[in-house]
Amino acid sequence: MSTIIGIDLGGTKCAVILGQIDKNGQPTVISKVVVPTKDHVDPYQMVGRLQQEMEGLLATHQVDIQTLASIGISCGGPLDSVRGVILSPPNLPGWDEVPIVKLFVDKYGISTAIQNDANACALAEWKFGAGRGTKNMIFLTFGTGLGAGLILDEKLYAGTNDNAGEVGHIRLDNFGPVGYGKSGSFEGFCSGGGIAQLARLKAMEKLQMGEKVSFCNRTSELELITAQGVAEAANSGDPIALEVYGICGTYLGKGISVLMDILNPECIVIGSIYVRASHLLIPSLEKELQVEALPLARSVCRVVPAELDEQIGDMASFSVAANQLK
Repeated sequence: MSTIIGIDLGGTKCAVILGQIDKNGQPTVISKVVVPTKDHVDPYQMVGRLQQEMEGLLATHQVDIQTLASIGISCGGPLDSVRGVILSPPNLPGWDEVPIVKLFVDKYGISTAIQNDANACALAEWKFGAGRGTKNMIFLTFGTGLGAGLILDEKLYAGTNDNAGEVGHIRLDNFGPVGYGKSGSFEGFCSGGGIAQLARLKAMEKLQMGEKVSFCNRTSELELITAQGVAEAANSGDPIALEVYGICGTYLGKGISVLMDILNPECIVIGSIYVRASHLLIPSLEKELQVEALPLARSVCRVVPAELDEQIGDMASFSVAANQLK
């Protein structure tokens, strides 16, 4: 039994999680404390607060800090996982060149590692979720944005400078919704923001022709359209909403086909929106895979929703810690 600490650094809140990994590699969360990020504008003050909370958890549960096996940190990129440095993430203003791994190692002398959130989520689904037992797995975030974490030959692959898996930047069409700063990108078509953009365009067309749209009554409401609202309309049978999710599924199939052909994974695990709306995406997704993906690559790859769902944030940082255990 190994006792570990996971730290999830987010723009709104941070969490410190105490838990254990048993001899079979299965996790148990013992306790968690959440700290609003805005409580400490200065990153070094925030790190100090997180260290205090960690020490408090250990004291409460009578765990000697020297018995900790590892500490894992999950944080939005960009970051340098080799040097253990946070490099100005957009959701953490002021966190510029923060050597967070060194701050923990110097203070506690405990093995500490950091990964960007997509990589950490990939580790979590591989170790504890839908990708258990696979040798080659891809995790797609499919939430506010679209990123990937790559498990290749039973190891996390982060690339030369932690930029592996930025699949949302791939252009799938010359025109289309904007994502990752690029029109027609994978993220543009396959993200919450991209689905909303597609729905706004379709709704505006119908409204200008005098037709009714169930999820938007007038043009002044276009900016209020969300992916969730469109999914609810699609589940009620709205043809425009169904068309939007059909387009999204088609481009999800195009993007996944590229990943299948290049990386030949056993499993592609998709989180967030896909977990909630896979039934709206699968028909057009599977049709596109039949056309675009190499048959041999497609035949050995499962495309499945993430299993950890609401636990993914906790398990992501936890898995970074667990990944250091030998």
